[in-house]
Amino acid sequence: MNLDFSNDEKEFRKSIRQWMKENVPDDIRRCTARGAMLDKNMQQRWERLLGSQGWLTSTWPEQFGGPGWSATQRYIFDQERASAGAPPTSPFGVAMVGPVLYTFGSEAQKERWLPGIQRGETLWCQGYSEPNAGSDLASLKTRATRNGDHYLVNGQKIWTTQAHWADMMFCLVRTDSTVKQQQGISFLLIDMKTPGLEVRPIYSIDGHHHLNEVYFSDVKVPVENLVGQEGMGWTIAKFLLTHERTTIAGVADIHYEINRLKSAIDALPTETDKQLAVRRLAGLEVDLMALEYTNFRTVAATDEGKPFGPESSGLKIKGTELQQRVSQAMVEIGGLMSLPWDNEEPIGEQIFNQASRRYNFLRACTIYGGSNEIQKNVLAKMLLGL
Repeated sequence: MNLDFSNDEKEFRKSIRQWMKENVPDDIRRCTARGAMLDKNMQQRWERLLGSQGWLTSTWPEQFGGPGWSATQRYIFDQERASAGAPPTSPFGVAMVGPVLYTFGSEAQKERWLPGIQRGETLWCQGYSEPNAGSDLASLKTRATRNGDHYLVNGQKIWTTQAHWADMMFCLVRTDSTVKQQQGISFLLIDMKTPGLEVRPIYSIDGHHHLNEVYFSDVKVPVENLVGQEGMGWTIAKFLLTHERTTIAGVADIHYEINRLKSAIDALPTETDKQLAVRRLAGLEVDLMALEYTNFRTVAATDEGKPFGPESSGLKIKGTELQQRVSQAMVEIGGLMSLPWDNEEPIGEQIFNQASRRYNFLRACTIYGGSNEIQKNVLAKMLLGL
């Protein structure tokens, strides 16, 4: 594995850095800097800006509308995006359902749905978890019954991020209860404006509304919105979750947070505080380096044409644990400056503003995308044969 960037890759980095400097909107940059979440308008405005450059779908193959970047270029782009204080994009369209559609979808589905994702015009959400089907996703109960040219969907989903923003949902449903659980699941695309579909808000521990419950009561879904064939849902879900877990690691954004913490050390009140902060950040940087080298191996394998493997579970485990540790360090190093919960203006250093809110939100990151305990089982099975 060669860790040196080529001259072309260095020039690519310069061009991305310059574009970010000139084009990231000031209000979005400020929102990211104070640790706040983007509202729907900001999120869609940012994604449409990237879409206008052909960069929103940076991970897609060129034949499906991606920019034709290598895995290394995508890695550089994400580094520069985070370093510029620009937010990540919503993963549901770009990193999840998009790859599903160009891999498993019909030509008609690709033509209908991919352009809206590429341009940042269509917002998606994920209908997977249910009240009694989280880590044990195969036990889901939401049912889709075939009735001529459509399905009738009944059931409930929960923890559905951005369902209140979304135009469309990709949803796992049970189409057959007579076979093994995994074999009876199908993958449907559902218009969020369909009669019988109800979205109810869930306010999480950080005080934000980004999660929802979604109820289906005889929701009519055209048969042409079935991706693949009936019973293929579990195969598609495993493919999608591999992509999701790789992006959840968040290496570039961890870099950004640690660098911001380093820049705030001089503002701490005593020399003891500063020395303790330096020691703590050194430990976090060592762990980030280990995570980054694992990410490099994934990038190198992808550039060689190899598919994602169980390393996506390893990235997810270590990346989310490190995100939690960095958020905890931010609260503890910031001390009283980290206490404000919803201030527009910081008390003290800006980096510590809303640090407690972010700490609370990231308690969930080791659970969503497949809990870390389950990911350890995946690694034990795939790598150790246990």
